Amino acid sequence: MPKVSQAHLDARRQQIIDAARARFATDGFARTSMPDIVRASGLSTGAIYRYFKGKDEIVAAICEQSSQAFPAELTAEAVQDFLEHIRTLAREEGHARLVAQIYAEAAVSPSLAALVDRQLGELRAAVVALLPDGDPARAGRIAEAFVALCQGYSQQLAVRGDVDPAPFTEALVAITEP
Repeated sequence: MPKVSQAHLDARRQQIIDAARARFATDGFARTSMPDIVRASGLSTGAIYRYFKGKDEIVAAICEQSSQAFPAELTAEAVQDFLEHIRTLAREEGHARLVAQIYAEAAVSPSLAALVDRQLGELRAAVVALLPDGDPARAGRIAEAFVALCQGYSQQLAVRGDVDPAPFTEALVAITEP
């Protein structure tokens, strides 16, 4: 029997993740069944379960792949570009709805909550690293507010649809100024 390449295995796994991501963004976590993911992926049930024990593992894999184009600096232009990126993902891929679903599930899943909390911690650390040297406690508070405002913007996109990022940009820049 021919050996399946790692590239083939990785592609199948990604195919499952992509199908689940689309279904979760459209129908929500609770209203998406494993048979829905099987149909959306075009793979067999056995193929899905070869890679994942269930939806929880798929959600964790989706979270692990999250990569946001976090700004390299906290200027108005960089923050605006970052929020525009979030806005584009929301419009084109349903990303804001997906994030809302993940947060809702994290509220009742300790393992997913730990994963999301770790990622939020990484975002806060990224903000702290971009702030000018100063009071570490103040930097921590700024980072907490910055991440919360970004998440709030994402939630607004999930619920309201297309939302102008300008007021969020202004608020984010204001809290990072010395």
